[in-house]
This record gives sequence, structure tokens and C-alpha cells, in this order.
Amino acid sequence: MNLSDSRTAGQPANESTSAAGDPLPRLSAAEAVFNAIRSEIETGTVDVGAKLSSEATLAQRYGVSRSVVREALRSCTALGLTITRTGKGTFVIANQIAKDLALGHYSARDLNEARPHIEVPAAGLAAERRSAEQLEHLRDIIVAMTAEDDPEAWVGLDSSFHAAIARASGNKVFANIVTDIRDALTHQSETLNMVAARQHASDREHQNILQAIESGDAPAARDAMGAHLKAVGAALDSILGA
Repeated sequence: MNLSDSRTAGQPANESTSAAGDPLPRLSAAEAVFNAIRSEIETGTVDVGAKLSSEATLAQRYGVSRSVVREALRSCTALGLTITRTGKGTFVIANQIAKDLALGHYSARDLNEARPHIEVPAAGLAAERRSAEQLEHLRDIIVAMTAEDDPEAWVGLDSSFHAAIARASGNKVFANIVTDIRDALTHQSETLNMVAARQHASDREHQNILQAIESGDAPAARDAMGAHLKAVGAALDSILGA
């Protein structure tokens, strides 16, 4: 199977087929690689305990770059399907999704429980306290996110947006906490985009948050951030079957 390394897998579905001859949907290259590997694991084509082929081999098999393969493997690990051991490779540890996602030093449950208590009040304070420079920075991030078609770059901007809001709150505790969980936020965003196609919905939700902060409306900013985090939580629940 050769997947375009354009990161958009741009061929029409009837022009691109899987190894089984079925049409591939119009997905990013990383999504398509992730779905192929996940399917092999969940159907038992690759046994639990088996070592996956190397990044280089997988890249050649699917006709993509190693960075695309690496992105797909990170989501397999987040879902609890694989584990990567430095210097040894990536191994299958389960054939079904874990009950919680591993996101760096934190889990999806950790983030879901904590974020509303941090980012909702931070958004309200940002609406009241943001400087003109901070507001311009938030606008620039949103413009970049809306135009970005590289999933890996987009998730970096996503975490930057949330960190910038925490800084704009003027509360160092909120800012430091969001900085601390930023890596986990990136992994969560990446996995949600891969599995639940959250990117465009997130763009709209982020724009609602920005509009409230721009207008200086603290209650609206809190509501918009709360709605965004609720949608993220619902997407995670759908993945985990909660």
C-alpha cells in the first residue's frame, strides 16, 4: 500500500486501495498508516507480543516519510496498543484500546478532571486582563491554525493557544500548570485528530474562545472554554467506549 506523503492522501477514494483491495478514505497519510497498523493489531494479523517492523520498513511499505510513521505509532501507543522501547523497537502489548489513554506523564482521565478547573477560569481572567500584544498573539495562532494542513504542526499550535491563554490570565499558577501539561495536551490533540477527526471542530471552538477574549467578556470566555473542553472529553469517551 502506498499512501501519498503529501499528508493529505489526496487521491479520490476510488483511486487508492488498501492491501485488501478496499478503497481508502480521504485521510491524512498519518491517519491512513495509523488505521492500517491498528487494524492489523485488532484483527490479530499482528499478535500481541510481536515486534512491529522498523519505522524505515513501515515508511517504505506505505510510501510515506518516517515522521508520518512516527506520528501514527505515537497514537497506537496512546491507545495502549503498543509500547516503544528505545533501541529495541515498537511492540504490540494489547489488541484492544486501553480504558485510559497514556499521554506522556499524564493520562486522558487526569487531563479531563483537571483542565476545567484550570483553563475555564484562566480564559475568564484572560478576557479581563489580556494585553494588546497578548491578544494579537492569540489572533496570530488562530490564523495559523485555520490555515495549517500539517497535523503535526497544528497540534503544536493547539497547545500554544492554550498556553497563551493561561499566560494572558495573569495568573502564574495557571500559566505554570498549563506549561507543565503542554506535552500531554499535544499528545491528546494528536490522538483525537487521528481517531476522532477533531481538528476542524476544535478550530471553531478556539475561534469562539478568542472572540470572547477579544470582547473582554469573561463569562462568555469561560463558557466557550468549558464547551471546548466538554467536546474534547466527549470525543475521548467515544474512543474509550465510556
